Amino acid sequence: MDLDVVILAAGKGTRMRSKLPKVLHPMAGKPMLLHVLDAAQALRARTLGVVVGHGADIVRDRVDAVCPGVTWVHQAEQLGTGHAVQEAMKVVPQDGVVLVLYGDVPLVSTDTLNSAVAQAQAGNVGLVTAEMADPAQLGRIVRDAEGAILAIVEFKDADAAQRQINEINSGIMAIPGPHLMGWLDRLNTDNAQGELYLTDIIAMAVNDAVSVVAVHATPAEVTGVNDRVQLAEVERIYQQQQAAALMRAGVTMADPSRVDIRGQVTAGEDCFLDINVVLEGEVSLGHGVRIGAGAVISNASLGDNTEVHPHTVVEGATVAANCALGPFARIRPNTVLEDGVKIGNFVETKKSHLGPGTKASHLAYLGDATFGKDCNIGAGAITANYDGVNKFPTNAGDNVFVGTNVTMVAPLNLKDAAFLAAGSTVTKVVEAGSLAVARGRQKNKANWPRPDGKTPANGVADKDLDQDND
Repeated sequence: MDLDVVILAAGKGTRMRSKLPKVLHPMAGKPMLLHVLDAAQALRARTLGVVVGHGADIVRDRVDAVCPGVTWVHQAEQLGTGHAVQEAMKVVPQDGVVLVLYGDVPLVSTDTLNSAVAQAQAGNVGLVTAEMADPAQLGRIVRDAEGAILAIVEFKDADAAQRQINEINSGIMAIPGPHLMGWLDRLNTDNAQGELYLTDIIAMAVNDAVSVVAVHATPAEVTGVNDRVQLAEVERIYQQQQAAALMRAGVTMADPSRVDIRGQVTAGEDCFLDINVVLEGEVSLGHGVRIGAGAVISNASLGDNTEVHPHTVVEGATVAANCALGPFARIRPNTVLEDGVKIGNFVETKKSHLGPGTKASHLAYLGDATFGKDCNIGAGAITANYDGVNKFPTNAGDNVFVGTNVTMVAPLNLKDAAFLAAGSTVTKVVEAGSLAVARGRQKNKANWPRPDGKTPANGVADKDLDQDND
């Protein structure tokens, strides 16, 4: 049977105390709803239906930008989970298995969902449950003396004995579509909240001799988010899971509780992550990569044995092997660093390509620049690549030496072994092996009267002394 997924995401999330719809609050760097959609997409469903209500336009815009192909269902009035599924089934095919998920339950695993779907494909209802030490106000699973599931009782409708039950309903269930339509038609609002409960179909299934099979999940993967405290709790659970996976892959962490992973990370053996490292988006680490405290790596790849020193940001860059970055460096998008490049403290690169062995050890800006191998960029050197309207490139060959406080005004060509003297503003091509000196002549004024009115030490009037420093 084909699989159709319905994700309930219409609630306002009042307890979040936010103008942002609850399902868009981020966990691990992206909205909770997108985590749920990721799990659903892994099941290769025929339909991905999302029921929205509060902030529907915002939710649609945010999701469509990164996850096209969603079938949107608008629930104008939130009259309960049963009503939400009723609305969804107006556009979802009725001949397959319907898997109901929740946009604020972001940790559910694909394995658990597959198990629930398999039960529905066998003609049963697959109901995801969990044993909780403190079930709080979650719905309880009621079983008979032989252990068969009889019903789900919501906390507000449960009696004292039922509230002692520790097995809870996650809300996630897989149902054969033809059965589901008949059960939805029989729902009523005869309960403490005056809503249409989807959970009431469990008792209907039992009455219709359709088996309800529990699929046991861990408490973590069915934890729902109703406020910012719970959001922080699921964030920590997720981070612990990601850190554990990386450590099993051969990564050492100074403190796994102080590393944040907000994307997909692959890593070679013998990598090391110090405290407060953040990895975002698609990140690839080669063997032996070391990342210092407080560094942020976003959508970047780092080659074997590269070291990122503390408080360095690497974003959208490709870094080859044996490089050293930072501390306090910023490697911006479209930077390519080849083997053995050194980027030191307070150096910024943007859309630049540095060849093997090239180094900019401190206090430099390189934008829209290409340097060949074994170049040296001195402290305070910059590429002046922007004229207020357009960006222009700087192209340098191999073994170019850029002295301290040099301004390279683009567009500019520096040929192999060009040498730029300290303090120069270079505006024209520098031929191979040439020295470029482009700075004003120094002028010293002896016995210059100070602004504070004090007389020069020898009382002699001004005297200009021209001094050619070149």
